[in-house]
Order: sequence, then structure tokens, then C-alpha cells
Amino acid sequence: MSPISSKAGAIFIPVSSIIDAREWYCSLLGLEPSFEIINGHLCCIPFDNNGLNLILDSRIYNEDTYFRSPAFHFNADDIHQAYQFVQDRQIELVTGIEHGHWFNIKDPDGNVLMICKC
Repeated sequence: MSPISSKAGAIFIPVSSIIDAREWYCSLLGLEPSFEIINGHLCCIPFDNNGLNLILDSRIYNEDTYFRSPAFHFNADDIHQAYQFVQDRQIELVTGIEHGHWFNIKDPDGNVLMICKC
């Protein structure tokens, strides 16, 4: 038996400005941007009730460390409503809705993120 759990604890995203990223991700997720900035470069946003966190980290960012492909996806109950939501906020779209199931966007640092119908 392995002493390492199969449960992920956090997803790290490299961001250039921790304050701007906190605002952008909280806006995307409909959260108040009141999460603490830790050590001047980290912001931990609780992702779900199972202990998974989204960690924004400006210390690991440089022009070569952004996600060029999605490393995970955000769930959406209604993919068309989610697509309209990001369009209304003028978030950069990478794809349209593909196969009626998912689409990709970019955050302000160029990280590609996926929104997927759950």
C-alpha cells in the first residue's frame, strides 16, 4: 500500500500579479475576492468541499510557465450559460463549445482553462 493518497489537495496556477489574479478568478467563480494573500505571492481559493484548493502563485510565474493546455477543468451545470457568462465578461475564448460539452478560455496571463459540462 502506498503512503501517498490518490486525492489531490491543490492545483497551482502561475500568475503574474497575485492581486489581479485573485480578483479575476474570484469574479469567474462568483466569489468575493477576500481570500488572504500569503507571503506576498500565494492565494488559496477553496475549490470544493472535499479539500481541493486552487492556489494562485506569482512566485512560480514567468513568461514560459503558463498553461498552454488545460491542466484541469471547471465544472458547469449548463455549458451554454457558462459560455455566455464568459462572453459577457469579455474573457478571451480559445474555442467555441465543442461537442456540446466543453470550451476553453484564457486567463489574463495566458493560462488556458477548460469549462466542462458536469
